[in-house]
Amino acid sequence: MIRATKVLPAGEWDPKAEIDVIKLTHDSRYRRRVTMRAAGDTVFLLDLPEAGRMKDGDGLRLDDGRMIRVVAAAEPLLEITGDAHLLSRLAWHLGNRHVPAEIRTQALRITPDHVLEAMLKKLGAHVAPIEAPFYPEAGAYAHDHTYSHDHNHDHGHQHDPRTHRHKHGHGH
Repeated sequence: MIRATKVLPAGEWDPKAEIDVIKLTHDSRYRRRVTMRAAGDTVFLLDLPEAGRMKDGDGLRLDDGRMIRVVAAAEPLLEITGDAHLLSRLAWHLGNRHVPAEIRTQALRITPDHVLEAMLKKLGAHVAPIEAPFYPEAGAYAHDHTYSHDHNHDHGHQHDPRTHRHKHGHGH
């Protein structure tokens, strides 16, 4: 099976080498080793030295030099809007719960969660379901400054990869 062993950043690879495209959700763009099938049926083994966050427009270089373009897939999200003060307060509440959030100029975006949606509405937010690519903030402890998610922090937290929530190990 052909392997993709390197991710080249958007704009840093020759688009003439592109043979296929793969659409990936936020969670699917953080992988190290997995078999993948691109839109045009190219099957390959993603085999990276370490997991890293792939971004829209990045290229996956195959063993033979051909490229697969990464496209950030639209996925179900909640878009949270309100005035600037309210959005600041809501961002604090989401951050306090370690919820991955995309911070936009006039909105916040999170993955759907009915408990969080009820809390946000109770605090005065307008919450609407949308479909869009998801780009949450990396956080202060992320290794990749663009946005990656470090699953095992060394600052007293444990990450649950199924819920993207953290557990505190030091009394918080």
